[in-house]
Formats: sequence, structure tokens, C-alpha cells
Amino acid sequence: MESLEMNSSTFWQNKSVFLTGHTGFKGAWLSIYLDLLKAKVTGYSLSPLNQTNLFDAANVESKINHIIGDIRDFEQLKQQVFKAQPQIIFHLAAQALVRPSYHAPLETYSTNVMGTAHVLEAARQCASVRCVVVITSDKCYENREWVWGYRENDPMGGYDPYSSSKGAAELVTQAYYSSYFSEKNDPIGVASARAGNVIGGGDWAEDRLVPDFVRAVEQQIAIVLRNPLATRPWQHVLEPLTGYLQLAEKLFDEPQKYSGAWNFGPEENDIRSVQWVIEFMEKLWDGALSWELDKAAQPHEAQLLKLDCSKVHSKLAWIPKWQLEQALEQTVAWYQAYLSQKYDMQDVCLSQIKAYLDT
Repeated sequence: MESLEMNSSTFWQNKSVFLTGHTGFKGAWLSIYLDLLKAKVTGYSLSPLNQTNLFDAANVESKINHIIGDIRDFEQLKQQVFKAQPQIIFHLAAQALVRPSYHAPLETYSTNVMGTAHVLEAARQCASVRCVVVITSDKCYENREWVWGYRENDPMGGYDPYSSSKGAAELVTQAYYSSYFSEKNDPIGVASARAGNVIGGGDWAEDRLVPDFVRAVEQQIAIVLRNPLATRPWQHVLEPLTGYLQLAEKLFDEPQKYSGAWNFGPEENDIRSVQWVIEFMEKLWDGALSWELDKAAQPHEAQLLKLDCSKVHSKLAWIPKWQLEQALEQTVAWYQAYLSQKYDMQDVCLSQIKAYLDT
């Protein structure tokens, strides 16, 4: 990540950034990160989904221009984009979970597909915009349970509404770039970023492994696992966020060269099972925690999922810094600091960002 570390202090200073989904887990971390880099950030999002959330815990509102809004409302979104006059847009707002998508498919599609189209259309109409980074998911691929990683040119798909909505968002992004952004005299860079399973402090989403672990520790109950042998490309939230920042830098300067799809995932040895992650976190917490198998019928979820990150390694020189063990250590340390009620959690986030950059 040489480019980010060497250039960010000058590149990001006073850049106008529009960030959708800033009240979410990844969006809140990115807001703090961008403020550290001295960018001028406007956040546009619904209110935090959970009563306990990173946005409030780390007082993110104090760092950015905070706007409550829905990406499904195009006129409101367009108005705020025009008001902010951003040079760079990061689109993170989404319905971000597989299991809720089964219960609310229309909300999932309207948010993830039409919401993405709305962001790109607002960007198309706003003359200040130089590049857009659309965050989708590793689940956008047609998952065939391959033992090798999916590459950026593999087919889009998705068994469930969430996964297929992310595949559709990818197609919308590519269509907008091809139709409106690539042929301009002064082209705008448009890229999509597909990250693996992201972990880190401040995630309280339902039906996600780390938050479920923390809740089980707090309540002193056994954690219930749906699929303990399922493997995922685990990575700390700062890994893909740093990649998104680096990608935006490149898009800004060379839009045609760096537009397109990019995978951001961990090294091969960090693709571990759900059970391995839980047992490692239990050791870090130094407390007795048991797990049990959820025997109830469950909706379909992929068993095996890997990303091929050859493109981002070779063309962006992006390589993960923290192995899974260190990522989990940082994650557990964040939650322990939060639960102790002794720390300013914004300071804890900043400390972890600086530790990451110094690694």
C-alpha cells in the first residue's frame, strides 16, 4: 500500500468526498479514515440500523457533514450531491445481509439495484464528480462452490436476493460506465469493489459472526452456529477500505486505466472456517464460551467462497497487511475497550488505523 501511505497526505487533503452509507459499519470506519486524511466528507445515509452502532459509539457525526437520506429517493439524493459538489463518491449504502434479504426481497432489490443506479445517475449529472467507487460484495458471483477464487471477469449470479442484487448492481455499474462515463472528452472513473467477509470493532449487525460472538459473551450464553464448517475470506475492515482509497486515487488520475471491477480479499491461508474463527476469538477473550449447532432449517448460504485477487496485487500493488490472527486480535481489543466503558471509541478507531498504516 505504498501509494496510499506516500500520497494520501497530499492527495486527500481538502478533497470533497460524498459517502453513502456512512452510518453503517464500513461507512463509519471510512468516515473516520477520510477525516484523518483531511478530506471534506459529506455522508448520506439512513439512520443507524441498530440501537448500538459504531457511528454513535465513535461520534462519527463530529467528523463529517452528516445527512440523513435514502438512496431510493433520487431527487433528495441528487439535491445533496449537487449541494456537496463532490470530486469523489464512495457508494456503500446497501441492504448488506443475506438472511434478511429472504424476508425483505423488494427492499433488498430497491436499495441495492435502484439505489446504485440513483447514485450513478446523480454522479452523471454532477459536473464536479471525477470518480465513483461502488462497493458491492464477493457474493455477486455465480457461486459454483469452486475450490479456486473467483476472478473479476467470472459471471455474476446469486442464489439469494442479496447476492443476486449485488450481481445486478455490478451490471448496472458497468452499463453506466460504458454508456455515459467512458466516452467523454474528460472521462469519469467508475469502479466496483468486491470485498470478502469484513470484520472489525463496532459491527453489531444481526446474523453476523463477530457481533453474535460478542453478544454471546455479554450474555454468557452459548453461541449458535448455523454452518460451522463454512469457509469465508475473512479480513479486517481496514484492509478493503485502504484498497478503496488507493483505487480512488488511481481512478482520479487515470480514469480509463483503472475503471472496472476489483476484488479485495485475504491471502489463501486466511480463508478459514466459521468454527476456527470462533474458537480463536474465544482464546483471545480468555473466557469460557461454548458453541452449539443450530438444528433448525436454514435458508441457503454458500459453503465455500474465495476471491482471486491477482488483479489488485499486480495493478494496484495492494496486499493485505494483517493476517487473520492479527485482525481478530484488533477486533477483540476494540470490543473489550468498548465494553470497559473507559475509552473514547473514536480514539480507539484512530489508534487502530494508525497502527495499520504503520504495519
